[in-house]
Amino acid sequence: MDDYRLLTDEEIGILEENGCTAEDWTSVNVADDFMPTYIRRVRFYGTVNLGVFEKNVEVTSGFVRHSGVCNATLRNVTIGDNCLIENIGNYINNYVIGDDCYISNVSIIETTAEATFGEGNAISVLNEAGNGNVMLFSGLTSNFAALMVLHSRDREFTAAVRKMIRDDIDRRLSGTGTIGNGVRIVNTTEITNTNISDNCEVNGASRLTDCTLAAEPDDSVYIGSGVICENSIIADGSSILNSAKLFNCYVGEASQITNGFTAESSLFFANTYMANGEACAAFCGPFSASHHKSTLLIGCMTSFYNAGSATNFSNHAYKMGPIHYGILERGTKTASGSHMLLPADIGAFSVCLGKLSGHPDTRSLPFSYIIGDGRDTYIVPGRNITTVGVYRDIRKWPRRDVRLESAKKSIVNYDWLSPLTVNEIVKGRQLLADLRQNASQNTAFYTLNGNKLSTNSLQRGIKLYSMAIELFIGEVLMSHDFGDPCTASGAGEWHDLSGLLLPAAEEDRLVEKIKYGVVDSVKALSGMLEAYNDRYGDYLWTFTVSLMKDYLGTDELTEDDFASMRERGNAARETWLDEIRKDAEKEYDMGDVDRAVLDKFLSQLG
Repeated sequence: MDDYRLLTDEEIGILEENGCTAEDWTSVNVADDFMPTYIRRVRFYGTVNLGVFEKNVEVTSGFVRHSGVCNATLRNVTIGDNCLIENIGNYINNYVIGDDCYISNVSIIETTAEATFGEGNAISVLNEAGNGNVMLFSGLTSNFAALMVLHSRDREFTAAVRKMIRDDIDRRLSGTGTIGNGVRIVNTTEITNTNISDNCEVNGASRLTDCTLAAEPDDSVYIGSGVICENSIIADGSSILNSAKLFNCYVGEASQITNGFTAESSLFFANTYMANGEACAAFCGPFSASHHKSTLLIGCMTSFYNAGSATNFSNHAYKMGPIHYGILERGTKTASGSHMLLPADIGAFSVCLGKLSGHPDTRSLPFSYIIGDGRDTYIVPGRNITTVGVYRDIRKWPRRDVRLESAKKSIVNYDWLSPLTVNEIVKGRQLLADLRQNASQNTAFYTLNGNKLSTNSLQRGIKLYSMAIELFIGEVLMSHDFGDPCTASGAGEWHDLSGLLLPAAEEDRLVEKIKYGVVDSVKALSGMLEAYNDRYGDYLWTFTVSLMKDYLGTDELTEDDFASMRERGNAARETWLDEIRKDAEKEYDMGDVDRAVLDKFLSQLG
C-alpha cells in the first residue's frame, strides 16, 4: 500500500475509545478503506502508516483470527494489509511490514542507525586468526565464495570484488528494516537490524541481530526455538533450529543448522546439515554434514562430506612459512594427525582423493585407503573406485538435492569422474609406475614418504587407475564422434570452485577480467560463472581429446583410436560394475546385509 490519507476525527475518536494514543495523530496515515475497529491498545510514535484490516489470518492450522493490531507500541512503522500484530512487549521501531503477516508475542523489533543487516560483513574463512576474506551478502554462492577465498591474497582482485558487492548492497538496502509479505514472527524475544523476506517464519527465537533472511518467495527460511543469530545471512529454504547459534555466518540454499550447533565465521552451502557440534572459519560446501556432539570443524573446506564422531579439524601445531592445510593447497582438506584427508569437494564424493602431507614433493593417490596399525601406515591405492559406497554416492547425491529450481544459485557438478578427479588419477597412476620402476623387483613393500604399499596393492592400484581412465574416456565418447571440434580451453589443469568445475586457465582469465573491470557487477560475475558451467561439456571434450593422446602416446588421433577407446571404455565399465558386484556380495557374505537388500542393489547396477 503506497497511497495513504490522514485519519478522520471520527476514526481518531474510535481509536481513542479502543485505548490507543498517539504522539501526533496527524503523523498516523491510513489506507483509503481503513477501518479502526480492529486497532486496540496501540501507542503511535513518529510516522506510522496502516493498511486495511478486513480479512482473517491463520495463526495455526485450522485456527483463524481477524487481522488487526493489539497491545503494541509502534514508531516509524508501515504495516501492510491484513496483518495480525499483537502483544509486542516493548515496541516495533523503524520497520516496513508487508501484507498478511502474523507477529505475536515479540519483545522488540527494531532498526537502529547505520544498520547493515549482516550484509557487507567480511569474515575470515579457513584461517580463524586471519583477515576477512569473504564478504557476506544475500546473493552469495559457494562458487563466488570459493573464488574470494582462493584469490584473497590478490589485493587488486579483492578490492574489485568488494566494490561490486558493496554496489549491490547499496542498491538494495535502505535505513529501514523490512519484513516481507506473509511473514510469521511468534514467541520471539528480539529482532534487531534484521531484514526478513516473504513467507519466512521466526518461531521462538532468542535473538536475531544484524541479519538477513534472504529467501525466494517459494523457498522460505525458518528460524526455530532458542536460536541466536548475529551478523549472519540465512538464504533460500534454509532452517536454523533447536537453540543453534550462529555468529558471522552465511547459510545457503536448503541447509539446516540444528540441535545446539554453534558456528562462527563459517559458510554453509546447498543441502548442508549441521547438528550438535561446532564450526569456526569453516567452508562447508554442498552436501556437507555433521551429526555428532564431538565434531569440531575449524579452518577446513568440505563438500559431499559427512564428519564422523570425534572428527577434529583443529590444528594446534601451527608452523611458520607456507601454510599446508585447507584451501591454500587447492582441493585438499585437513584433519588432525599426519594425513591430509580426502578433498571431497573434488568430484562428488566424501571419499575421493587422499593426499599425504609432510613432504615438499607430495603427490596424490586418489580413491585410496590409508590404514594405520599402530606402528606403520599402509596405503591401498584406488580401492574406493570399486566400492559399493562410491557407486551408491554416484546415484544418491543428485537425488538428495532438495533445492527448488528457482533457488539453485550455487552451481554443483555431480560428475564423479571429471577432469579434476581424472587428473589426480593420472598422477596417481604415474606415481605408482615410478615406484615400481625404481624399486627392487623382489620387494614385498614399497615406501612412499614413510608409508607402505604392498606389491599387490601397487599393481592393483595401477590397474584400477587405468580402468577409471578408460571408463571416463568411454563415457565421454558416448556423446562424441571422431572429428568433433575442440574448444581452446580444457586441456591440462582444472579447478573446483566449490561445486563449479572449470579449466584453471578460465578461472585465471576470470580473475583478470574482475581486476580490470571487464566484469564489474555481481550480476555479471554470476552470469560468467553460469556460462562456465554451461560450457562444461565443451571443456570436457577438449580435456578428453588431450587425455586420449597422452594415454595412447600419440600426437594425432585416428578414427581407429576412437573405436578402440570406445571398446576399452565399455570393457572398463563392465569390469567396474563386476568389481562393485563382488564388493556387494562380500558384504552380504560377512552378514552385514540381508539378501533382499543385496538383490535390490544388484538389480540397480548398470
